[in-house]
Amino acid sequence: MMDGGVPNIKKWVVLYPVYINSKKTIAEGRRISAAKGCENPTCVEIGDCCSHLKLPFAIEIDKAYPRDFMQVGRVRVLLKREDGSLCNPAIPSRKQLMLHVAELVPRHPGRTKKQEPASTSNASTAKSGKGGKKKR
Repeated sequence: MMDGGVPNIKKWVVLYPVYINSKKTIAEGRRISAAKGCENPTCVEIGDCCSHLKLPFAIEIDKAYPRDFMQVGRVRVLLKREDGSLCNPAIPSRKQLMLHVAELVPRHPGRTKKQEPASTSNASTAKSGKGGKKKR
């Protein structure tokens, strides 16, 4: 423990939003299947999901994802207490954490409002056949 009562978050599990972003590839850092991931999750959404799952968490806004340091922010989550007992028995591992959070983010209150129009307009702007590489 650092200064007195502050928990040592260095030992907590790190969760970068990239891990559960269905828009990213495995090479870009996704760690769960694209089908189970969610679109462009934010640290705040992940944090809210952790509090919903009753897991202690800390958002580190000043940290960036090493593979893509435009992705700023990460969330530290405590899965196990000092004595080794699970904070939430439903979530024993990092993998379970990612799957649970990815499932909750799309239902996030900040999302449910603005998600609808985005998904419908997306379908109409499909690529048309014209305008690829010009032949020489």
